[in-house]
Amino acid sequence: MTASDGGGPGVDLHLELSAAGGRRAALVAALREAVRGGRLAPGTRLPPYRSLAADLGVARNTVADAYAELVAEGWLTSRQGSGTRVAERVAAPAPRSVRPTAPPPLPHDLVQGKPDPAAFPRTAWATAARRALAAAPHEAFGIGDPHGRTELRHALTEYLARVRGVRTAPDRIVVCSGAAHALRLLARVLGPADPWAVEAYGLPFHRGLLAESGITTLPVAVDGDGARVADIPRPARAVLLTPAHQFPTGGPLHPERRAGALEWARESGGLVIEDDYDGEFRYDRRPVGAVQGLDPERTVLVGSVSKSLSPALRIGWMCLPSTLVGPVVAAKGEREPHSSATDQLTLADLLASGAYDRHVRRMRRRYRLRRDRLTALLAERAPAVRVTGIAAGLHAVLELPPGTERAALAATARRGVAVEGLDLYRHPDAPHPGVAGDGLVVGYATPPERLYEPALEALCAGLAEVLGA
Repeated sequence: MTASDGGGPGVDLHLELSAAGGRRAALVAALREAVRGGRLAPGTRLPPYRSLAADLGVARNTVADAYAELVAEGWLTSRQGSGTRVAERVAAPAPRSVRPTAPPPLPHDLVQGKPDPAAFPRTAWATAARRALAAAPHEAFGIGDPHGRTELRHALTEYLARVRGVRTAPDRIVVCSGAAHALRLLARVLGPADPWAVEAYGLPFHRGLLAESGITTLPVAVDGDGARVADIPRPARAVLLTPAHQFPTGGPLHPERRAGALEWARESGGLVIEDDYDGEFRYDRRPVGAVQGLDPERTVLVGSVSKSLSPALRIGWMCLPSTLVGPVVAAKGEREPHSSATDQLTLADLLASGAYDRHVRRMRRRYRLRRDRLTALLAERAPAVRVTGIAAGLHAVLELPPGTERAALAATARRGVAVEGLDLYRHPDAPHPGVAGDGLVVGYATPPERLYEPALEALCAGLAEVLGA
């Protein structure tokens, strides 16, 4: 039975009066078990006699006698004017330890794909949230629109055109919870009948979610100029590319290959899906514009704030051909179950106010300095290792001599460095070792400033052990 405070001081209690004996004995046992089990914390004020008696359907004296017995035993305390409380000296049992299912994390986190969590623009976000909530219409706090908030779609239209060369309109943008959500929706719309072409090196997670949707993936080789689009298999319904910064090998898609991908799409009736995962972070020159701007009716641009702000926000977007907007919205459903409307409103304000641009510029400078430090230290401590790809993004690939990847992973792990091998990202049907060969994928964005230098020192020490100084 549940006991409430009847409007007076105290707490709601769930008590099972099932113990043997009379009602008083059952109440004593139930209260004692609630305290012993930690459901009633030390200092918790209990309901008055009258309230608890009325809710439990027992006599007031039954409650008074139960309280008095527990006070005498030391489970409860009672003072005039302060009511009856759980005794402070009564502690809940310590939780039983659970055997860990995974080893503890290594102290030096150089795993790719994660921005610096300490750099999240808290003040700018809070300011934008206050403005956005004050200006939001009442309907913003109702059932969500599966297209996404109109304020965010308008702000993205302007921002993506200005920064990424994207040609779209608010009614052709669908807000989602990130790149994975976008791919799941597109897989649902395109269906499992035809395979997708994917780059021979890419996220296993993306290949896995396509497989979950029943879609076969066919690898397309990559080199220093990006994906070899001339080799896109003809049966493919779509090709998934990372043109601005091939993930993870690091090369941009060559201009001729950009044109070749769109030519393939026009001739085959296929679709180019452009994962613009870190297109804003180019350090050696201005970022290259999106492929989508060359042919918006044959390209879906997928973006998110996972790299620029935080993966915790769960906000992404798709810039869609006009023919796909309706099917994607239908696949998403009538209600918006994924992205918070208040977060969407806040991001719209952050974009419109220019605060997002300022944050990206600040992070671009920070990440460039980190990449430069990685390159310089490797040249000094492990000169046999070459950093490949363009100066961009939140990770770098360290090219290793053939046959040394596993040994390098083991040596760096012994020094407490969490890092990944390039082979992890190779499509299982791609040739081994593939065009890219052996290497480590090093993320340089995540470690706090005070730990970044020690992480690099440990990484270089592990590489020097395998390759020699």
